[in-house]
Amino acid sequence: MSPVGGWPQLRAAVEAGADAVFFGVEAFHARAKVGFSNEELPEIMRFLHERGVKGYVTFNVLIFDRELRAAEAQLLHLSACGVDAIIVQDLGVARLAAEVVPDLPIHGSTQMSITSAEGAQLARRFGASRVVLGRELSLKDIARIRADTDVELETFVHGALCVSYSGQCFSSEAWGGRSANRGQCAQACRLPYDLFVDGVRRDLGDARYLLSPGDLYALHQVPELVEIGVHCLKIEGRYKDAEYVALTTAAYRQAVDEAWAGLPLSITPQQEQDLEQVYSRGLGPHFMAGTNHQTVVRGRAPRHRGVRVGTVKALTPRGVVVSLSETLKPGDGLVFDAANWRAPEGREEGGFLYGGWSYGGGQAGQQVEVLSAGQDIELRFARGAVNPERVRPGDWVWRTHDPALDARVRPLLESADPLYTRPLTMHFVGRVGERPSLMLTDEAGRRVSVTGEAVLSEARNRALDEASLCEQLGRLGGTPYHLSELTAELVGAGFLPVSALNALRREATARLSELRGQAPQRRANPLLDVSSGPAPRVPASQEPRLHLLVRTPVQLEAAIAARPASITLDYLELYGLKPSVEQVQQAGIAVRVASPRILKPSEQNLQKFLLSLGAELLVRSGGLLEGLQDTPNRPALTGDFSLNAANALSTRALLALGLERVTPTHDLNAEQITDLAGLVGPDKLEVIAYGHLPVFHTEHCVFCRFLSSGTDYTNCGHPCESHQLALRDERGHLHPVMADVGCRNTVFEGRAQSGAAHLREWLGKGLCEFRLEFVHESAAEVAEVVAAHRTFFAGRISAAELAGRLAAVGPGSTEGSFYVPGDFGAGLPAPDAFAGLLALPVL
Repeated sequence: MSPVGGWPQLRAAVEAGADAVFFGVEAFHARAKVGFSNEELPEIMRFLHERGVKGYVTFNVLIFDRELRAAEAQLLHLSACGVDAIIVQDLGVARLAAEVVPDLPIHGSTQMSITSAEGAQLARRFGASRVVLGRELSLKDIARIRADTDVELETFVHGALCVSYSGQCFSSEAWGGRSANRGQCAQACRLPYDLFVDGVRRDLGDARYLLSPGDLYALHQVPELVEIGVHCLKIEGRYKDAEYVALTTAAYRQAVDEAWAGLPLSITPQQEQDLEQVYSRGLGPHFMAGTNHQTVVRGRAPRHRGVRVGTVKALTPRGVVVSLSETLKPGDGLVFDAANWRAPEGREEGGFLYGGWSYGGGQAGQQVEVLSAGQDIELRFARGAVNPERVRPGDWVWRTHDPALDARVRPLLESADPLYTRPLTMHFVGRVGERPSLMLTDEAGRRVSVTGEAVLSEARNRALDEASLCEQLGRLGGTPYHLSELTAELVGAGFLPVSALNALRREATARLSELRGQAPQRRANPLLDVSSGPAPRVPASQEPRLHLLVRTPVQLEAAIAARPASITLDYLELYGLKPSVEQVQQAGIAVRVASPRILKPSEQNLQKFLLSLGAELLVRSGGLLEGLQDTPNRPALTGDFSLNAANALSTRALLALGLERVTPTHDLNAEQITDLAGLVGPDKLEVIAYGHLPVFHTEHCVFCRFLSSGTDYTNCGHPCESHQLALRDERGHLHPVMADVGCRNTVFEGRAQSGAAHLREWLGKGLCEFRLEFVHESAAEVAEVVAAHRTFFAGRISAAELAGRLAAVGPGSTEGSFYVPGDFGAGLPAPDAFAGLLALPVL
């Protein structure tokens, strides 16, 4: 499956042999800057289906309540246009699609954070027939999931990696006011950061981009993926150009065909270098080959580099002397990589190579025709292209553009005739004295039959036979087909002019293409256009209750002293949980344990351990929620923000799976939380009124990468247990890093996010369950945050005074994702227009 951001990429994917493409249409997809219009979609699907390619539309963002009617209309349009499947993140949208367009297949997006068979089963519960697995899984993990589910599996095999689990990144929301779960990723992971270890800055050398992973390259893992039984291999890159799409598609097409045929991979070194040249931040199999935290993030640069071709040796008055590791030629585009502190985010030096001159020895100063690897060559550029003051010995040199590569890929992009063709079979019936017929059958079993205008006459010389028919009818140039087999039923020695055979073939292929391009007839069941039912009853106002989440025993002591409604334990070490659970229980306070946000196949025993603690559970993983469905005598469950409940449909569906309350996703602003409370009932929500946004949740371990020489938890020495880490951004803000029980890291926003400005409105709407979460706060700070909220709830201070007290805690606080823009809701229906959503049956 190939990525498509526009028509050039679409054609490139088809001609290079894609079986399927994925793209966005208008709205509700995670690459907001690219895609197609609704008006183009019928033509796109007709073109794809004529060429035997499936078209999957990305519907992979969270949908807000006020958008549900527009989402329903879009689903109806996609289905009517013949889209082969939608790729969905939002559980509520999946539920809506299963009802509204029941014949339209649903695929669970990688943004569902599916990393286990249980996660795949949860997606199927919501209508998904296929799931896109998390990119952090190894081949062994994928094989285990394959063995435990019959849901179709799709995996990424090439392209950019997010440092955070897809669907679990809130950096854009925290720092840019725009959500990655809404297609507005600001790529904060590609920025430089300073690392602070126990409060002291650590020199990272040239690895300042410590959250910027290399790109995935799993071409050599294709045979194993085919053997495992993965249904679809996916190439990332809807922002990439047509050259990238063509080259990557052709390479993986070849690898899949060879693996399916049981042949060894025959990709050449030149093909591999072309893949690196066309786009690369450094290619590798990364997590698919197993965890190695030293290689996933090199950290030298965040952007495309291409192929490294040498190292700067010296500077001359007219050029730069480079020790070459690859052969160059005039016209190559080069860039000098300083990777130091001299404004690395500014303009990089480089340009198109003019030529090379020998350096040193008796031939010094003479122009060199062949710039070969192993030589020291003085490279020269157009006047002013390279500022020698910004280049120094030791800098790496990269070829970012290769004109020869353009020439190699051009045939895939500029051919007037189809290059990648689909097989068809022909059956010819010819009886002397009757009009002949030709039946075509394509690879999917579709058939057309046409009858010629002229009758078959007696042959005077050579009569028609299968060989002559195969030669003439098999001339399918200019069509998207090739002949795989021809059979003939001939009665008598017949003759037909070549022109008549050609006309028969042309009419048959035209009809076959027309048949293939037709949109399927599908059912449509509009739901949201019916009259709305009554809005849910708002429970009588209750006294606000505080729930505290702590991460250290020191914080726990302060939390117990505060006597909240409940205390949630979110510890790094599992071994510390049982005594702390008992400590809270002995204090007569309800206790919850926070589950990990990710559970891989090898971590399923954590479910048994969590249940053995005798505590309530804060459920953060969809896979865990599914795994608990058949558990007898399970404890009380609360769903956390990581389940991404963004609308009434997803929230109601999660509640129906046994959750007592749900914490809204951090993608909702304060007014959207109010809307949601009005639709599902305020007593069903638990709002995080104070806490540090988890901006990144990543498999990559910063502790292991920079505080050890180990590759994973087995040999890293566990520096996370004895050191505190923080990342300092370009604005000077420090953001703490914490590890969880699975060695995954979470980078938290350094300043706490506070709902102080909105608490009064929330209370007025019946919301009464509020959670306060702590990261590195001291015991005194925990006590102050709790006391400030209680003082506000008692009516002794205003919202502004509460905000002022919270701003004085640690590095301060911010309104964060609760901020409501001034134009919020303009042109959208009021939330009570969707009270009829309650008529949609739950699971």
